[in-house]
Amino acid sequence: MALITTGKPFIRDLEKFGTLGVYAPLEGGFEGRYQRRLRAAGYVTLHITARGLGDLAAYLTGVHGIRPPHLGKKTTPNGAAVGFVYYVPPIINYQLEHLPPKSKGLVLWIIEGHILSNQEVEYLASLPSIDPRVKVVLERGGDRFFRWTPLEKTLLVAS
Repeated sequence: MALITTGKPFIRDLEKFGTLGVYAPLEGGFEGRYQRRLRAAGYVTLHITARGLGDLAAYLTGVHGIRPPHLGKKTTPNGAAVGFVYYVPPIINYQLEHLPPKSKGLVLWIIEGHILSNQEVEYLASLPSIDPRVKVVLERGGDRFFRWTPLEKTLLVAS
């Protein structure tokens, strides 16, 4: 029965493999249940979308520059209307620095993962080996029921 799921097998597999590829029903609802189960188990979840991430390594683990919409404002009178570059701290490192003391770690939940290339998925699969406190759940596509598999296995199927 889907409404009474405890999420224990999901959390056990996430701790075992470090990264999971998830296939969820397109009408939604299941993701929130499993994220609640993760938070109850002591994890902090960060829910982001894969669209517009750019270079994953720079965005997640390095200081990177962003340029907000310029809205027609120029940076200099003679230059192009592109706006200033603002530098943002790495998303994962910032979250790890601010974890609660009794937290088990950070779960990076990425939706719309079907648009990522194989190289980007390989990088996400290697993230837990770089820092064991980071776990990754990548939504790879839709299905009739909520299911998951190790992220490396979804990469082999996709290629």
